[in-house]
Amino acid sequence: MLQPTYLRRKQAATYLQERYGAYTTETLAKLATIGGGPSFRKLGRFPLYTKEDLTTWAESRMSKSVKSTSELTLERE
Repeated sequence: MLQPTYLRRKQAATYLQERYGAYTTETLAKLATIGGGPSFRKLGRFPLYTKEDLTTWAESRMSKSVKSTSELTLERE
């Protein structure tokens, strides 16, 4: 079984920015406090993220593919 590679918060933010063009270390820190962010573990005082957890979280926040913003309001109803 392969061991996951853990990323520190700065590396996790870089991964999300490169892959999705969004999220900063500050955003991840805030979400770790208030909830709603990706799953993470702690090693001492350091939060650690896996690429799998980051990808799962980011994909869950994305809308379906649309051709018009009006389609997004229909999705919410």
